Formats: sequence, C-alpha cells, structure tokens
Amino acid sequence: MKIALKILAGIAVVVATLVAALVIYTFATALRPASPVGVQQAVVADAGHSPIAVDIWYPTDSKPGFVFLPSAAQWAAARGRVAGAGLPLVILSHGTGGGAMSHVDTALALAEAGFVVVAPTHTGDNFRDDSAVGTSRWLVDRSRHISRVADFMLNTWEDRGHLDGRRVGLFGFSAGATTALISIGGVPDLDRIETRCASHPEFVCQLRRPGAPAGDPGPASWTHDARISAAVIVAPGLGFTFEPAGLENVRVPVQLWTGAEDQIVPYATNVGIVRRLLPVPPEFHSVAGAGHTAFLRPCLLGPPKLCRDGPGFDRGAFHKTFNRSVVAFYEAQLVTP
Repeated sequence: MKIALKILAGIAVVVATLVAALVIYTFATALRPASPVGVQQAVVADAGHSPIAVDIWYPTDSKPGFVFLPSAAQWAAARGRVAGAGLPLVILSHGTGGGAMSHVDTALALAEAGFVVVAPTHTGDNFRDDSAVGTSRWLVDRSRHISRVADFMLNTWEDRGHLDGRRVGLFGFSAGATTALISIGGVPDLDRIETRCASHPEFVCQLRRPGAPAGDPGPASWTHDARISAAVIVAPGLGFTFEPAGLENVRVPVQLWTGAEDQIVPYATNVGIVRRLLPVPPEFHSVAGAGHTAFLRPCLLGPPKLCRDGPGFDRGAFHKTFNRSVVAFYEAQLVTP
C-alpha cells in the first residue's frame, strides 16, 4: 500500500504540473475562441461537505473572451453577457487528480457551438487534494457532485434564465467517466474490486488507501440524476464493477470512447464491458494509437507521462476531430422534448 500511495502522490504532482503548464500555455498564446466565449468561476454549495469550485464557459456577444486569465479583475473582464436563450448545458467531469482545466479545449468547442459548459473541480479528487481517492466515499462523492452542480446551474446560477433544463448533457473522462455512468443510472459493485485485482491487477488496483473502509457502499449511496439526457463516456475505469447488470437502468444515449493503446484502463475490463452492458448500444469510437492521456487537452509544455503520445499520434489533430464529434453528438441528442 505504501507503493500505491507513492504512485498516487506522484500522479497528483504530475497532474498539478500539467494544469500549471496548461495555464501558462493558454495565457502565453492568448488562446481565443473562434467565436466569443465568456468565462466565469463560481463555488457550489454541497451541504455537509466542502464546497465545489466550478469553471463555466458560455457563448457571449459582448466580450472577445478568454479561456484563462490570471487575476480576479481579468476574470471579471472576461465574463461578458450570456448570449442566447434555451441553451443546452453540459457538465464536464475530470479524471483522477485533474481539474476544471483538464478538458478546456473541449469545453471551449462546446461553448463556441452554443452550449453552456460547467466543469467542477471534484473535492477530494483533484490536483491539489486527493484525500478521497481510493476510499469508500470517492465515487459516492463524485456522483453527488454532478447533481449538486446541476442544481446550482439550473436553480441558482445568476444566468440560469438562459438555460433549458430539459437539455442537460454529461461528459466524463476516466474516473469522471465512471462518475458519469453512475449519474445516468449505473450501479457499480465495488466488492468486485478485490476479486478482480487479486487475479487481474490493473492501475486502479494501486489506488486503494490503507485503512479505508472495505466493501461496497450499496445502491442507496449512489446519486443518479434524471435531468441528464445524453452522456459522453471517455475511457472509463472500473468498468468491471458494473457486471453483471449494473448498467441495466441506463436509458440515455451514450457516446463511448476508448484509446486503442490505453494501458491504464484496459479495454477488456473497462470499455469493453461497458459497451456490452449498456442496454442501448452506444455510439462507439476506438482511437487508433491513442493512450489514456490522449483525451486530455493537447500540451505545449508538461510532464511526459501526461503529454507524451505514441509514435505518429498527433494529439492536436485528434482533438479537432474528437471535439467535432462530441459537439455533433450533443447537438443531435440534446433536442428539446
């Protein structure tokens, strides 16, 4: 377990470095959207728990918009007015040790296309704080966060009048993809982890905390949200915990992605199982040459573990295609009833 904790600590440091590098890259290149996009930061209440920080991107007609600006005054200047009415909402859930900026190019592409995007930095599982990872509350908290963020955006956010509460999508990567599966009705059986890891260890087996309560928290612990009507599931981990029937209640359309070279969440025990168990066959994409981190925002600077791709794989070119596919999926699925 000491080795596992060292690995986890290393991941947090690496991801923190990547986030810092993305901030530097975004600011240094004055990254601007093709059409005006505003950005806000907010804090979402989570009764009985730490509040959840969120970043929000949206179409605007009053400011040129930036993805990241370093000072509070410049953040305020970048806000702009939300443009449009009846806008669809997409909630974006990052992977373990990540943050709201982990998929900023995808968030930007969606905002350019007329979506409002909100990206929580999951408390207890982010680049600054990994205290929940590997504990019994890890995914329980994450699934609750999604619902709390939806509550905030639809009922409390000052610009909620621009949203159509019937058009809510969810995007999740890695642990965020597992979170998304739970949010749309999935019920994992975490008791399967011990058996699976004893016979077929994979990366997630290294994340259990010494002394963490053992056993599955049970179906009543998971937070499902019926407001979500479409989900993009990217490289989900712990897919085997949904066997044999943990996805039987998922009825929303799903776009499912895997990297053909992903060694972090192997296809056979993760995406392959999710693909087979979903009652409605997903729109499936296998990306040749892509490893697990290929779905993170393209890097200019950053640690090799998160920024280096396999020979011949062009992450920047792939993300152009990836983002177009994600936008098209939501445009097709988030149709007003």
